[in-house]
Amino acid sequence: MDREPVTQVLSCAADPEPVRPLEPDPSECCGSGCVRCVFDVYDESLARYRTAHAAWQQRQAGGSSDSNDA
Repeated sequence: MDREPVTQVLSCAADPEPVRPLEPDPSECCGSGCVRCVFDVYDESLARYRTAHAAWQQRQAGGSSDSNDA
């Protein structure tokens, strides 16, 4: 029976995987060309998520020990 080491389990609990933002439904856009359309906000959130997720994956692989990612 393969089991994860306790330190691995604790590490995952202390550093949860970032959650991908939900894509807005097309009906959420009013179509009037708002300066900050719901899709613009989503794109910005998705870019932040991708950066955070890549950093999280690197930490999980042991590739970085930096904890000052603010």
